[in-house]
Amino acid sequence: MPAVAHRGRGRRTINEINMVPFIDVMLVLLIIFMVTAPLIAPSVIDLPSVGKAARQPDQVLQIILGKDETLSLKNRDQTSAISLKSLAQAVKQAQAGTNNPAVVISADKSVKYETVVRVMDTLQRAGVARVGLSVQMVP
Repeated sequence: MPAVAHRGRGRRTINEINMVPFIDVMLVLLIIFMVTAPLIAPSVIDLPSVGKAARQPDQVLQIILGKDETLSLKNRDQTSAISLKSLAQAVKQAQAGTNNPAVVISADKSVKYETVVRVMDTLQRAGVARVGLSVQMVP
């Protein structure tokens, strides 16, 4: 077999990655994290207690969005058709005198999400604090 001839200055390029600097950096970072970890104080998370979470709302108003994007306000057993412009005022009147009111939006599955968000935005701009979405099917 013929001998391998050297080209140029007689050096070959090495196609391997030098891992030593990488390992040095990783060890320095490991030491830094090991030193600083005991110094970090754990944060305190304020979770709701069972007593607060179990409190049911005094009154639940239901806003029903129909297939044709019509709005209805259901208060106890009474259902009345309303427009988006008069929604905030009607909800405020229905919530008058209650301490812990809640509003639930029930929409047909064919209604655009944009319409549901528009109703939620209208209620939140009017100052309604508890607005939720119903996950049950609307009849």
